[in-house]
Amino acid sequence: MSGINASRAREIVAKTVGPAPWYWKTFPTLRSSASQPFVWTHHGDQGPIAHLVTLGLEQEPDKARLALNTYCRPFLVPPHFLGIWCPEGRDLRLACFDPEQLKAFDLAEVAGWFKPSSDRIYSTIPPMADFEVPLTLGPGMHKIEAPAELATVDELIVPTSYKAMSNDDPAFALFVFYPQAGLVEVLPQKWFTSAQYRVGQQWITRAARDPESHRIVGECFGVGTFLLEEDGCRLAEWVERGP
Repeated sequence: MSGINASRAREIVAKTVGPAPWYWKTFPTLRSSASQPFVWTHHGDQGPIAHLVTLGLEQEPDKARLALNTYCRPFLVPPHFLGIWCPEGRDLRLACFDPEQLKAFDLAEVAGWFKPSSDRIYSTIPPMADFEVPLTLGPGMHKIEAPAELATVDELIVPTSYKAMSNDDPAFALFVFYPQAGLVEVLPQKWFTSAQYRVGQQWITRAARDPESHRIVGECFGVGTFLLEEDGCRLAEWVERGP
């Protein structure tokens, strides 16, 4: 393989956070500034809060303090904050919370309406930082006004659907955020087109950078684990093909 072996690629992808609710077990372990441990809970596949993923104190896991709808992905904001990114209409939204400030709420407040709604994140307090980036950004590097609260994040790789004008145009892209530098790089996945894949049934769920080769590896649902070329836009090879 080119710069990365299959076992390391699988290990990197396995540790990478994927979208709620399907990948909730990949969500990061969180400890607040007061050293309080938090845990994630998935509320099953049936009933009014089916597929809901909530965050609560380890000693009070049934008292939800944050609820995530489909396609949300949490990430750590060192040293003690929690970031969430998610699609928000025609934008990508990045929010940052202080876990110490989150208040418990009754799940009845979100039962029934949250899953089918367009709201991605629910909490009783607003995030300490919140900003959006349009999905219409063209390829290449762009300046962004990233909140100071996210400045400790070096890199965040965000896979997202991308508007394709034809069956041969990229239907997915990686938005690589560098909050510390106030930049985002848009990497259209030139190999992932409607002509080649079943867009919607097959999609890029997660991606990460290999710390040794600096190449991006990722997972395409329904296809397998992939390695990108150095430009981050072209498929180098399939590390592992799915069933």
